[in-house]
Amino acid sequence: MLTFLSRRFISFIPVVLAVVALCFLLVRIAPGSPFSSERALDPVTRQNLEAKYGLSGSLPSQIFRYSANVLRGELGESLKFRGRTVTEIIGQSLPRSLLLGSISFALALGLGIPLGAWAAARHGKLADTWLNSLALLTLSIPTFVLAPMSVLLFAFGLHWFPPAGWGTLAQLFLPSVCLAVPFVGACARLTRSGLLQTLQSDYIRTARSKGVTESKLVLLHALRPALLPLVAYAGPLAANILTGSLVVEEVFAIPGMGQFFVNGVINRDVFLVSGVVLVYCLLLLLFNLVADWLTALLDPRIRLA
Repeated sequence: MLTFLSRRFISFIPVVLAVVALCFLLVRIAPGSPFSSERALDPVTRQNLEAKYGLSGSLPSQIFRYSANVLRGELGESLKFRGRTVTEIIGQSLPRSLLLGSISFALALGLGIPLGAWAAARHGKLADTWLNSLALLTLSIPTFVLAPMSVLLFAFGLHWFPPAGWGTLAQLFLPSVCLAVPFVGACARLTRSGLLQTLQSDYIRTARSKGVTESKLVLLHALRPALLPLVAYAGPLAANILTGSLVVEEVFAIPGMGQFFVNGVINRDVFLVSGVVLVYCLLLLLFNLVADWLTALLDPRIRLA
């Protein structure tokens, strides 16, 4: 286990540096400037600002300088929110994004697994067909369509929830559901396919021939190995939910990392954008690591060698 963790953590370093360098490069070569304003800056002032923030010289030298700072744990100062470091902004906004993502992740699993198991138990029947159609529908609706429609219907139409904001359960419910809905269908379909495959195994047929009831057969014998594909998907799922919150946070005016990321891209705030991408990259690697560990825990045939 320690060897596995050591190898994975060592492999994280080049991946993180490559992602940070690529993100820094893309923001720097994009049209526009972090120092653009209504009043054009004279060349001397622009050069002084670029030298102050480490954006002078060639692009390779800038990337090398920033990567070295990242290895030292220095993410720089935001060019849009002057006087605030990127570490400070992420430290304040990350808990909000994690709370929103955790609730959405729990909703996706809590609804998707029972629906998928129920559909598998009724394979070939009308309920299975309806659930498959519903799962495909949720997968087909993008978040940037679902979120504004939910605001129009439930906030301005029915007045059930506030249209935006942060701080109360009512303000948290609608964005959490909008973020979770597209992934409920994915979890349901993975659970259904895994359970159908497991129910055709020899040991399941043996247990059924011994008189084990169908409910006990599913819950005690088939569900655990059937969840292996879903567990493998759980790492990317958590990352997709967290990155998918970019749209949801912008629509519902949630002061999370997604909203700061969008503002950073618009204002070419290279340090803020690169810092947020760095956090997303680390979380994705961590989620995949946990998913691999859980897969080995559920299936004794898998060894973390």
